[in-house]
Amino acid sequence: MNAAERAERFAALHASGCFALPNAWDAGSARIMEHAGAVAIATTSAGIAWQLGRRDYAVNLAESLDNARVLMAATDLPVSADLEDGFGASPEDCASTVRAAGEAGLAGCTIEDTTRDAASPIHDFDHAVARIRAAVQAARALGRPFVLTARAENFLNGRPDLDDTIRRLVAFAEVGADCLYAPFLPDMDAIRQAVTAVAPKPVNVLAGPRSGYVPLAVLADAGVRRVSAGGLLARAAYAHTIEMTRAMLAGDLPRLASVPPGAELNAAMRGKGD
Repeated sequence: MNAAERAERFAALHASGCFALPNAWDAGSARIMEHAGAVAIATTSAGIAWQLGRRDYAVNLAESLDNARVLMAATDLPVSADLEDGFGASPEDCASTVRAAGEAGLAGCTIEDTTRDAASPIHDFDHAVARIRAAVQAARALGRPFVLTARAENFLNGRPDLDDTIRRLVAFAEVGADCLYAPFLPDMDAIRQAVTAVAPKPVNVLAGPRSGYVPLAVLADAGVRRVSAGGLLARAAYAHTIEMTRAMLAGDLPRLASVPPGAELNAAMRGKGD
């Protein structure tokens, strides 16, 4: 399946219903997710950083796209990339990042309204909108579908302002963003407000809300079209590795017997030459 076909498939997933979008961090995790039945996958900035032995947000654009290429080579699924803040403050930076993502063969990407400045973590409203407008224009110039997801990051950055978050989502939708995303919305009522505000544009929700996880069916009933995991699955994998390593180092070797055999993992992977 070529890049255009994957992109068309990914765009079609947003037209109706609600689908889960697990976030992979390497070839093996991508293979596992496809084997488990995922219809598309996304990258995770946290997972990319951790598999390089770094902290979250310590990865550059080239490394993020290299990781995306690894995932695309490992699976036939559409892949969308977590491209953080667009790897630059200006609208031109965001446009350049989207062009590079399209040239890499990605089916979509996310761009945040963050600044990476702890003193002022969110871009001013007008500048944030200008950045998404430029990203959308770059996506449209690719000449094929490309799902540009615009993220409003208030609730991840100590600014629990629902009105401003929804105002940003609406503005991002109005300048052409294909999907809207505000991680860690506080509750189901906030999610419903976001969905209603940007309708009929699709909304992505980070598995949640913050008040507590709910079944996918509940989010679907609220009108959510896409549910992603962020770094959650990578965190689960690495956390379990920490737990099992500590057990081993403490001499609790029987604890390792709880680890499932490798047969299903092998079933998910490709053979030599595939």
